[in-house]
Amino acid sequence: MKKINKIKIIVNGKISRIKDDLSLLSYVKKLKIPIKKVAVELNEEIIDKNKLSKIKLKNNDKIEIVHFIGGG
Repeated sequence: MKKINKIKIIVNGKISRIKDDLSLLSYVKKLKIPIKKVAVELNEEIIDKNKLSKIKLKNNDKIEIVHFIGGG
């Protein structure tokens, strides 16, 4: 049986363990968050949404996901 390697990431201040080959886009989709309505920050840097699929998450990455809310 093959062992799945996991890494630790911090998402909005909470520790999460995920597979070590996951892209940032795959992780956000896994959370069922609509990409068009959020901003994603990785290690204190805002990430262009066109680059989310190219970024592989690494151990101890810190992710902040901020939802846009309409109002007036």
